[in-house]
Amino acid sequence: MSHHSGYKNFSSCSAALAKHGNSHLSFSHSSKSASHGHKSLHCYSSKSAHGIGSTGHKISFGSFHSGKSGYGSGHGLGGIGFGSGGAGITPVTVNQGLLAPLNLEIDPSIQRVRTEERNQIRGLNDKFASFIDKVRFLEQQNKMLETKWSLLQEQKTARFQIEPLFEAFISNLRRQLDNLGCERARLESERDSMEQTVEELRRRYEEEVNRRTAAENEFVGLKRDVDAAFMNKAELQAKAESLTDEINFLRTLYDAEISQLQSQISDTSVVVSMDNSRDLDLDGIIAEVRSQYEDIASRSRAEAEAMYQSRFEELRTAAGRNGNDLQSSRDEICELNRAIQRLRGEIDSVKAQRAALEGAINEAEERGEAAVRDAKGKLSELEAALQKAKQDMARQLREYQELMNVKLALDIEITTYKKMLEGEEGRLATDGHVKISVLHSSTGGKHSSGASSHGSGGHNKGGFSSNSSKSIHHISSKHSSGHGHHC
Repeated sequence: MSHHSGYKNFSSCSAALAKHGNSHLSFSHSSKSASHGHKSLHCYSSKSAHGIGSTGHKISFGSFHSGKSGYGSGHGLGGIGFGSGGAGITPVTVNQGLLAPLNLEIDPSIQRVRTEERNQIRGLNDKFASFIDKVRFLEQQNKMLETKWSLLQEQKTARFQIEPLFEAFISNLRRQLDNLGCERARLESERDSMEQTVEELRRRYEEEVNRRTAAENEFVGLKRDVDAAFMNKAELQAKAESLTDEINFLRTLYDAEISQLQSQISDTSVVVSMDNSRDLDLDGIIAEVRSQYEDIASRSRAEAEAMYQSRFEELRTAAGRNGNDLQSSRDEICELNRAIQRLRGEIDSVKAQRAALEGAINEAEERGEAAVRDAKGKLSELEAALQKAKQDMARQLREYQELMNVKLALDIEITTYKKMLEGEEGRLATDGHVKISVLHSSTGGKHSSGASSHGSGGHNKGGFSSNSSKSIHHISSKHSSGHGHHC
């Protein structure tokens, strides 16, 4: 060969799909030889589709040799390779030039395009990953809201179960209050009865005091009478003694007079004896006088004794009567004193009982008032707790409503994203499968082209001076990934 030249061309294209993607790599090599030189063309064409769900990667390789002209294309599930030549099928000859290593040079624009594709795919992957994270976050929020709602329902049920306990406690307090009211009424009735008893005892005490005063006054009068009787007795005794002295004096006087008279009579008798002439009866006269004086003395003595005896008997009778009255008065006074002491003891015991009852009543009133205050305080606390529970319930209902609104907005946003993703999937699915074929052909003076895809493709030219031959090699492979794959 006198002339040798080479032409290389590289092209790449990529696309991202929602779920499935197909990537096809097409390689086409055509060679052409003539009498004056050798010319070869190498074309590399790749097309990749990136999908999140799964990816299909298909590579087809085709080789075509033709004498004049040829056309090759490859596709299968990823593409098929076939070729047709105008001059018919010629025997296969081995071109030694094909066995030589290829001198490939990389086009700088390919690296830039691939970098842009890679960055675009990475950006799409990041955006889709952020969408997935946001969906997961929204699902977690939804689960959290459902959990919170279930907890709120349980709390609401628990709070509803607390109200009967509050009502039972309030009814118990009211029942205790009623019992305290009944006990207070009973104590008040007992206090009234005790007050009536105390008034009765006071009245009896006052009567006894009046009777004692009257008895004391009577005792004073009786004592005065006794004193008067004693004074009369003393006076009578003094009179009796004076009369006795007077009687003794008179007796002495009478005795002296009698003795004097006797002496005179004795003297007179002497005289009479001397003077017998007169013939006087002196003894008769003396006896008459003596009898007269004795009669007078006996009468006076009898009168004095009778008067003294009668007066003494009267005084003795009066003294006995007064002594009996005095003894009865003393007995009555002692009995009254004992009754007064007994009544004083009863009054003291009644006063102590009354003080104890008043203390018990005051204590019961204080306990009742304390119980009422405690019940009112607890009732106010329960009402405050119930009001707070209602406020908490209303606040939680508002929060639940807000959370439901947020959930509804999130559900709408999720639905919107889902529709957007499904629309993107549908749009990408309508573009069809990407097919890339690699075709190697050799013609003698004409050209061959291969690498076609749905919507885009590559065009390669090359010619060789050899008989037409055709060989097609097809390779197809598939793989899937979680978030995406690119080539």
